[in-house]
Amino acid sequence: MPNTKARETTPEARGRITARVPQSLVETLDLAASMVGSTVSQFVAQAALEKAERIIEHERVISMSAQTAAWFFELIDNPPTPTPTLANAMKRYNARKVSSEGSNSAFELGA
Repeated sequence: MPNTKARETTPEARGRITARVPQSLVETLDLAASMVGSTVSQFVAQAALEKAERIIEHERVISMSAQTAAWFFELIDNPPTPTPTLANAMKRYNARKVSSEGSNSAFELGA
């Protein structure tokens, strides 16, 4: 297994982020970084990473009540009979999908 840590620390694997911020923010970040024994760059990168991971997790997770979850899974296990409009739409979709096999063109609505 390759050593990914060594690869990540090569100059080619690094990026740079710069930001102009008020001096008071720089001083606060410097104080916090020194309290945990890191550089300001390390502190800011770690804090930004933690925030980004929280945002990504929040946006990827769908929260629902137990009642809504039960309703949702019931519909998955026992879907309702398709309406005639839905059945016709699926026939048109499948016909277009088959006729455009091997094509990289996007599916066009209303065509």
